Amino acid sequence: MSELVKVENLVKWFPLRRGLFSSLFRREELFVRAVDGISFNIKEGEIFGLAGESGCGKTTTARLVLRLIEPTDGKIYFKGIDILSIDKKEMRKLRKEMQIIFQDPYESLNPRMFICDIIKEPLKLQKIGNSEEERLEMVYEMLEKVGLTPPEEFLYRYPHELSGGQRQRVAIARALILRPKLVVADEPVSMLDVSIRAGILDLMLDLKEELNLSYLYITHDLATAKYVCDRLAIMYLGKIVEQGDTLKIIDEPMHPYAKALIDAIPVPNPRVKIRKIPIKGEVPTPIHIPPGCRFHPRCPYAKDICKKEEPPLVKVNKDRFVMCHLYS
Repeated sequence: MSELVKVENLVKWFPLRRGLFSSLFRREELFVRAVDGISFNIKEGEIFGLAGESGCGKTTTARLVLRLIEPTDGKIYFKGIDILSIDKKEMRKLRKEMQIIFQDPYESLNPRMFICDIIKEPLKLQKIGNSEEERLEMVYEMLEKVGLTPPEEFLYRYPHELSGGQRQRVAIARALILRPKLVVADEPVSMLDVSIRAGILDLMLDLKEELNLSYLYITHDLATAKYVCDRLAIMYLGKIVEQGDTLKIIDEPMHPYAKALIDAIPVPNPRVKIRKIPIKGEVPTPIHIPPGCRFHPRCPYAKDICKKEEPPLVKVNKDRFVMCHLYS
């Protein structure tokens, strides 16, 4: 498979706003180090997952990849194009190939617009279709693809008249109406009832095959990552600490943090003895990153070197990378 997206040493630091008192007495400027030097690639037709606890930098990474926010440093290539070097006009043309499905279908849809207008809007912005009738036909076709049938029952309804699962199907239809190559799915099922999550994930997988899509799948749920992702990267405090084949990471995690995350996945069998990695404390603030390995304050295997030197992300075998002194 050829490479669709390439991210190199991506950094995003948000300056911390100062109040009057703090600006008078604090000389050092502080930053929230949301994304702190990560690299990965996404191949055509692949589902690449980013997983980790809330606040680790997953959603910020997703927005950076689409250039919804500007990075502090690093490079982002889409189909070989450095998207950080092109102007807004060129970027707007490129956006029809890069779309996003937001986490919350209750907030991502305009409550004042009909469903047909919500899905039709990207076509108007990109000037696709020669007439309203042609665009409406495209909307009909996309509603059928996402399982909202018959389409005429949904065209002139408002978002509040739909269930959560139906709203997310509308959000998926809006993202795919332009036939993009890359779709960023930012925790697309976390706000939905458990009973309908599998249906939405199956729909996304079916559309991937039908439309030849690639996904950047953001999640904190490793069970869904195992179900949909081809490759997986585990993030912690703005860094990728482990990356590789999804099944290999979940079946045989190497980084202590990855082991702890996977141990938290519930097993529906009371006879299975669950391994527990005893991590301690809370996630440190991204304003004051611990020296050395940023996981060492919580790691049960931490050594003296972990407190002083940050480990490199090393290749331990084919397509498997780990950031840990145990392997470097």
